[in-house]
Amino acid sequence: MSTTTTEESLGTRIEQALRHRFSERSAAAERYGSEFVGLWQAAEEHALGGKLIRPRLLLDLARALAPAPLTADEMRSAIDVAAHVELLHFAFLLHDDVIDGDLMRRRRPNLIGALVAGRPAGPTEPALHWARSSAILLGDLLLSSAVLGFARAGVTDEARERLLGLLEETIFETVAGEHADVALSDGIITPDLRTILSTSAYKTSTYSFVLPLRAAAVLVGSSTAAEDHLAVIGRHLGLAYQLQDDLLSVFGDPDEHGKDPFSDLREGKETAIIAYARMTSQWDGIELHFGRADLSPTDGAAARDRLRECGSESFVRGLVREHLESADAALREAEAAGLLPAAAGDAIRALASRVGSRSR
Repeated sequence: MSTTTTEESLGTRIEQALRHRFSERSAAAERYGSEFVGLWQAAEEHALGGKLIRPRLLLDLARALAPAPLTADEMRSAIDVAAHVELLHFAFLLHDDVIDGDLMRRRRPNLIGALVAGRPAGPTEPALHWARSSAILLGDLLLSSAVLGFARAGVTDEARERLLGLLEETIFETVAGEHADVALSDGIITPDLRTILSTSAYKTSTYSFVLPLRAAAVLVGSSTAAEDHLAVIGRHLGLAYQLQDDLLSVFGDPDEHGKDPFSDLREGKETAIIAYARMTSQWDGIELHFGRADLSPTDGAAARDRLRECGSESFVRGLVREHLESADAALREAEAAGLLPAAAGDAIRALASRVGSRSR
């Protein structure tokens, strides 16, 4: 079977596992009324169809780490855990959209926006309150589903305990990161570079990279020492990914990444790009446009040009390289210690290459 076919098959199996979970919940919701059923059906529509980055990462590494090809039962267990990692991701997105007050994601209505659009009276305050409350409650239920999915995994008791401990740590750190992110946005804490990077590590790296890598290690019985090295690698790759995302949002091609090129500036999003700019003589001119909800394309382009001129773009690109190099150093250390097989090293280096060359 070709690599492409295998990847397509894995993606299909992950989606099947997710559809099965949503179908179960939709059926269980019937006794509570049509609105609750509709919520689960809308959730399925919005949760599926993505790139499945996190579950694919988990499965790719599990296959690379395993000392022998995974059995059918082992693959089923890995796919089920991977699907629940995706549910966790969707739960965090729902809560994030409520916190940010967003009705759109990737140029289409998010779940909240779709629920509001489905009300006869349109975006009234009661409809918005109902839709946002629905997103909070659904996110809570999906967090519960993720825990239950990990607890029911077809693994040994020791592996189950490790998985559940990892999930608890992941949720705790991600919430801490989100809490700090809101504090940065609202001016509660000082937006210095160290704080911004640690916030990104907790909010993005922990569940998007560290969790899939460590879960893969647990599923195939790798040592805790290997898991610890994968945590370091995942943290550096996650930071490189987030920094690259920040760069694309401000300096990238919107036709490629599909985002509003000035949304971060309008929202006053505290990123490493902004943290560096604050330390330069260009900041006064940039600050005039930062956090302005009515920022025009002309003023947005002017602010972006000043961010480039003050050195923010090159500085953050340097940070991306540093974190990719740190991930590679941690990987080489793990390989030298005999903790990771060559196939795992190849898989991680391929991942690092994709992170470093992202255009969207």
